[in-house]
Amino acid sequence: MDFFAANPAELAAFAAALLATGAVAGLLAGLLGVGGGIVIVPILYNLLPFLGVQESTLMHIAIGTSLATIVPTSIVSARAHYKRGSLDLDLIKSWWPAVGAGALIGAWFGSGADARVLTGIFGVVAVLVSLNMATRKDGAFLRDGLPGGIIKQLIGFVLGGISVTMGIGGGTLGVPTLSAFNFPIRRAVGTASLLGLVIAIPGTIAFIASGIGHPDLPPFSIGYANMIGFVMIVPTTMLMAPVGAKIANTINARALRIAFAVFLAITAARMLYATAKSFGLM
Repeated sequence: MDFFAANPAELAAFAAALLATGAVAGLLAGLLGVGGGIVIVPILYNLLPFLGVQESTLMHIAIGTSLATIVPTSIVSARAHYKRGSLDLDLIKSWWPAVGAGALIGAWFGSGADARVLTGIFGVVAVLVSLNMATRKDGAFLRDGLPGGIIKQLIGFVLGGISVTMGIGGGTLGVPTLSAFNFPIRRAVGTASLLGLVIAIPGTIAFIASGIGHPDLPPFSIGYANMIGFVMIVPTTMLMAPVGAKIANTINARALRIAFAVFLAITAARMLYATAKSFGLM
């Protein structure tokens, strides 16, 4: 992408847009208790084409960059939750191998998958997430506690695999999953923050390795992880997440959750339409 290298103004605009992406992701993460990846990926998906990123690498860069940002933010978040006693270490010890195995398989699949497939997967799961956000009732759960044995491990495996393929950490799918089994919300959020690290590390490595040498990368990219995105998104996400958490109690959280669900559904619909069109279905 010589276009960027030859045009400092465009590169500056790219950096500023990523800075704003991190701020929005952190604010919404704090307000809604969702992982930043579910915000970062769709924003990058809509932003990067205006900056010359080709469709063939669009989702790979969005996902790879998102996963890279999740590594440090998960470390900081998990440490804070551990100090507050809101990490379920027993669950982590028994669940991380299954989550990690799912993440490894998802990272292998996602890093080499056709961009249209990744877009379609994100679109489908994002629709389900938006429906859950808009319709879920506080206090509702499927059963008291996770099931045991192979079912528990299968849930962790699927959670890790889908999350890494979408470029998200543990919060977006982990928190509603644990809440569905009657985990207190703070313990669910804290535990999911550490699971995000288990998901993001293999995902980041896979997306970096598979993208090295690709001719259509933005400048300052290591494989499919863009370092401008990493440097700009991580600090602003960390800065704005506590702000979002502080003001969460001063606004109508239900209305905000529905508004974000609508945004996510619209973005997901656009992704699904683009996927269907690229496959000649529309």
